[in-house]
Formats: sequence, C-alpha cells, structure tokens
Amino acid sequence: MRNKWNKKLILILKGFVFGFVFVLLIATSFKSAIADWNDIPSGSMEPTILIGDRIFVNKLAYDLKVPYTTLHLARWSDPNRGDIVVFYSPKDGKRLIKRVVGLPGDTLAMRQNRLFINGHFVKYESLRQEIIDKIELDQQSYHVFFNENLTGKQHAVMFKLSRPSLNTFAPVIIPEGQYFMMGDNRDNSADSRFFGFVERKLIVGRATMVVISREGSFLHPRWSRFFNDLS
Repeated sequence: MRNKWNKKLILILKGFVFGFVFVLLIATSFKSAIADWNDIPSGSMEPTILIGDRIFVNKLAYDLKVPYTTLHLARWSDPNRGDIVVFYSPKDGKRLIKRVVGLPGDTLAMRQNRLFINGHFVKYESLRQEIIDKIELDQQSYHVFFNENLTGKQHAVMFKLSRPSLNTFAPVIIPEGQYFMMGDNRDNSADSRFFGFVERKLIVGRATMVVISREGSFLHPRWSRFFNDLS
C-alpha cells in the first residue's frame, strides 16, 4: 500500500516539475524573443529616459529571433533613424539603450555638437521651457538643451557646458548592415563614438514606452512618467 502511494506521489511530483519547467520555458522564451523590459541604471539617454525608468522593449519591432540567440527566423523591417533601440555592445556584450542616428550607407559627421548627415546639418531648436522645467534642477544648471530633428519628429538632447567631449568627429561612412548609435545625453554617453558601429544582428528590439519610473526606491515613484510613449 505504501509503495502504491509512493508511486502516486512521485507521479504527482513529476507532473508538477514538468509543468513548472514548461511554464518557465514559455515565459523565458517570451522574454527572450517577443517582449522584455530594460531597467535604466545610467543617465546616457537623459533627458528622454531617466535613471530609474523601466522601459518596455518590443523585440518583434523588426524581426523574430530564435529564443536565447541572435539568429533571425524572419525579418520584416529595419531600425529607422531616430528609433530608440536596445542592443548588445560590440565591445563587451553588455545590453545598452541608445538612439539610432546613422543608417547603413549614411555619411555621418559631428561638428560642434551638431550632427551632419549625408551632406546636411540636422536641425536644432531651443527646448520649450515647460519641458526644461521637468528636468532635475542640478541637470539644468550644467547643461544646455535642444530639440534635435532627425526624422521630422523632434526629441530632446543635452550637452554639458563645461565639457565638450567628442563634439566633433570627421565624416564616417556606415557600412552595410551596421548602425551608428548615440545617447541623447551627448557628453555622458559611451556610444558608437567609442565602440564603433553596431551590427544589425546585435539589435534586440525597439524601446517604445516607459512602463514605470522611480526616483531612488519604489517608495518614490514618478507617477507622471508611467506609461510615457517613447515612439
């Protein structure tokens, strides 16, 4: 009798373990190939994305990959100039989030903090005061802010007053299948100016929304940033 119950218990445990592993596999596969989130630990994309934001990443924005790999099963589009994307650094494999500023075949340069793409300067305008007012005061004191127009849709960028960094570089031609990434916080971003072009296969997906945001701990949520659109 005891052996009979032991066998039943073993079968129940096996079923539980199998079910748990199956659900875990489905969940991690979904996270790997379809959608994910990205926590923001640095200010390289300020003022667009802040430290403490949690970003929704659409991994089906451009293609479908084999879970846990960079192998493509299908591809239906490519990143556009101005997209905010998550990708693996070609330098150390770390996941990063930056803006696409250069596409395959582009000739790209930077002159005194102004992007120069395919023979034309990108347009810059002063950032509206109501947007600047939402930026932390310590950031306002040491930076200048502009609207940068890459694709007909503007986004904010910021520069340090005291540190020009790599605000000028000679024209480069972006190879086929490669992209040039930059942070919106131009003087506080390790991007393609440092590690070079990013291969298409290293792009994880497109960042589309700030899901939640906190300043420091979860006890200090930034309610106004919840579900903010990034597209």
